[in-house]
Amino acid sequence: MKIEILGTGCPKCKKTKEIVDKVVKDKGIEAEVEKVEDMDKIMSYGVMLTPAVVVDGDVKVAGKVPGEDDVKKWISG
Repeated sequence: MKIEILGTGCPKCKKTKEIVDKVVKDKGIEAEVEKVEDMDKIMSYGVMLTPAVVVDGDVKVAGKVPGEDDVKKWISG
């Protein structure tokens, strides 16, 4: 599983990465978590607002920090 956190490094983007890292660790899931700060790559997903979370190429949320429960649903479904 590949999880990408899209964002330029703002506090909300950092919080999103913390939440995703915590859920992945807590669930014991094998996942590659990558922080993407390149605007061209972010735009290639059609994302205009950050932070955003992409799981295996599928944009799950954009423009807000997800809750732990949201992340759990995305990575276990």
